[in-house]
Amino acid sequence: MLSRAARSTSRTLVPALGSLGSRQKHSLPDLPYDYGALEPHINAQIMQLHHSKHHATYVNNLNAIEEKYLEALEKGELLEAIKRDFGSFEKFKEKLTTVSVGVQGSGWGWLGFNKEQGRLQIAACSNQDPLQGTTGLIPLLGIDVWEHAYYLQYKNVRPDYLKAIWNVINWENVTERYMAGKK
Repeated sequence: MLSRAARSTSRTLVPALGSLGSRQKHSLPDLPYDYGALEPHINAQIMQLHHSKHHATYVNNLNAIEEKYLEALEKGELLEAIKRDFGSFEKFKEKLTTVSVGVQGSGWGWLGFNKEQGRLQIAACSNQDPLQGTTGLIPLLGIDVWEHAYYLQYKNVRPDYLKAIWNVINWENVTERYMAGKK
């Protein structure tokens, strides 16, 4: 859905949309049999019509809806709040990455929502200390920096893990958490 990774910095949330950003558009799958395989019960003309026209329309509509959803996320409140509270998406990303790298031993880097101030904040928690219980922030995005989260692949190079983690963040979920936290 997202072939927009090369957009301008005003849309820097787009390349970071993780699973949405790396997903290909949906395509009409081939039938595992010939259109005429169900004859005489269902003729080839009906199968071809339903597959190549109706099913194809559903696939195309799904792609169109997902594109509109992505555009809504790009222009959405979360991105605006990130820009307001951190200056830009890149500055937010740098700050959360720096805080997460700096966690001594085990813990978490967090993007949280401060309901009293109506602002986003970055925090770190050691070990399994809960974000809301220790800071009062509503958790929106947590990055696990316990070694078990990355050691087998990244060894003890936490910054490499943190660089990669931005490619798999579920921004839809973060947005949902943000919208719920604002209520």
